[in-house]
Amino acid sequence: MSTFFGGLAPLPPDAILGLTEEFNRDPRPERISLASGVYVDESGITPVLPSVVEAERRILAAQTTKLYKPIAGDPAYLRAVRALVFGADAAAVAEGRVETLHTPGGTGALRVAADLIHRTRPGATVWVSTPTWPNHPQVFAAAGLKSASYPYLDAATGGLDAEGMLGALRAAAPGDVVLLHACCHNPTGIDPDAALWARIAEVVAERNLLPFLDFAYQGFGDGLVEDATGLRVLLRPGAELIVASSFSKNFSLYDERVGALSLVGATREETATLLTHAKAAVRANYSNPPAHGGEVVATILGDAELRARWEAEVTEMRERIHANRRAFVAGLAAAGATGWERLLEQRGMFSLLGLSADQVRRLKEEHAVYVVGGGRVNVAGFTRRNLEPACRAIASVLAG
Repeated sequence: MSTFFGGLAPLPPDAILGLTEEFNRDPRPERISLASGVYVDESGITPVLPSVVEAERRILAAQTTKLYKPIAGDPAYLRAVRALVFGADAAAVAEGRVETLHTPGGTGALRVAADLIHRTRPGATVWVSTPTWPNHPQVFAAAGLKSASYPYLDAATGGLDAEGMLGALRAAAPGDVVLLHACCHNPTGIDPDAALWARIAEVVAERNLLPFLDFAYQGFGDGLVEDATGLRVLLRPGAELIVASSFSKNFSLYDERVGALSLVGATREETATLLTHAKAAVRANYSNPPAHGGEVVATILGDAELRARWEAEVTEMRERIHANRRAFVAGLAAAGATGWERLLEQRGMFSLLGLSADQVRRLKEEHAVYVVGGGRVNVAGFTRRNLEPACRAIASVLAG
């Protein structure tokens, strides 16, 4: 007798989370994980922020119900997110052209947006950078969308291939969607400057493309406001825009899965209509969002003292990441791997070393150092304990 699922072949492990599972099974005490995109402090722990602890205390003391949240989420959370992402004085918000939904993490925002695009523009192609976060193409494929790629990393210089990127986007069909990393590009750490963002905005307008920003690391690049430079450039009068936000990193709320999807329409009326379609996509997916993480974010952003404390915590994390990046370049040089100064120009948690599959394998098998394919290194994962052995291992595989 045949079974329903007996003929299924197993799928390969996830490119990132599968590595974490493998790392956890590795018995070697000297093992080092630079694969998973999480921030750690000097002790190697991903801490709960003190501002979050205080917010949770207040929430618990005042809590009287576990009633469902609205489909789009709690209004206090949505207002706070709009002000953080777009700016408290953003004209598009004042005009009613921005609507926001609370989603289960940034990935949930990406998936709701993908379902929304499929519902409203099923023939659209989503353009993603080469390289990009490995889950981007998976999310869009699962929603039934076609995807194409545009050049991003210039392998010869290790910088951003601006002309290749713009040339590819000029070939996109009107009505297509272009996914852009708002800051701290994953996996390269290379971001457009303000001048390039302006050129991107021109191409987007000329080709009638829909910009879709993945904003997962606000505050981890140059600052909470500075990291929104690209978004503000694209947010022109009457411009349409989609933004997927994540608060896993800047609030260190990884396991609470707190995200948001913001929709910017050409007019207040168009945005309101678009919101009804987004709510329909949510209802068919998870009905309404989880409460706790959103309540934490809203509590912090809605209280001046807590917000100031949180902003200081974000600054501390960002400055630690910058210091780790500098230490990484110095550590590589001390281990004999020179010429990596370009990493100092990058921002955020990641750098892409351009390692071969064999070099990545050797790092894991010979040195117990785990990095993602291509040599994506989480610089936020370095500590004084693991930096030197990681640098020696990387220098060793680079040497052949």
